[in-house]
Amino acid sequence: MEEFLTIAGAATSEFTEKKSRFVSDIFPVQTEEDVKSCMELVRKKYHDARHHCWCYRLKSGAVRYSDDGEPQGTAGQPMLAVFEREKIFDVLCVVTRYFGGILLGAGGLTRAYARGAKDALTAAGIAANRVWDCVEISCPYALLEQIKLRLAAQSAVIEDISYGADIAICALLPQANTAPVSDAIRELSAGKVMPKVSGQVYRAAPV
Repeated sequence: MEEFLTIAGAATSEFTEKKSRFVSDIFPVQTEEDVKSCMELVRKKYHDARHHCWCYRLKSGAVRYSDDGEPQGTAGQPMLAVFEREKIFDVLCVVTRYFGGILLGAGGLTRAYARGAKDALTAAGIAANRVWDCVEISCPYALLEQIKLRLAAQSAVIEDISYGADIAICALLPQANTAPVSDAIRELSAGKVMPKVSGQVYRAAPV
């Protein structure tokens, strides 16, 4: 299964530039039907706005963008460039503009819409869609923080921590990193903590 970067979830961000209000909505999407549904939600939510500029980039290869009434090349394309530069797929971004009465010019619009896409991506966070090992670790309380540091160093995503007589950690690890983190934890605990792989899962998880 192919590994690629996407967004960790839907998010909204907002800023004002020379009295124009820019509201960015970003969504994880996989099909053009997903795109259509999300676009309808945005248009209903901001029905009184002048422009709904958008772009999407799917792993299937579909890529589209729209300036939605703004001067050609000042909105959709600069937004799309943000996701191409960051190598993000399966994403839809809509930047809604409430015109504030002051013209921004082509350069100002280009910068504003690019910022809208970048802010939305930052708000959503990046996730890696890949095969992960599900790793279970039972450890004493005294080692918890050090084990968390070793997991973080190997790009692990901690799914759950349960507190009992010992601490039970459930983490996702990129498959190439499972052996190194297991070795590091065994060395840290003098062989007393033995991480166990309980299965694999293919999904997006934050990185």
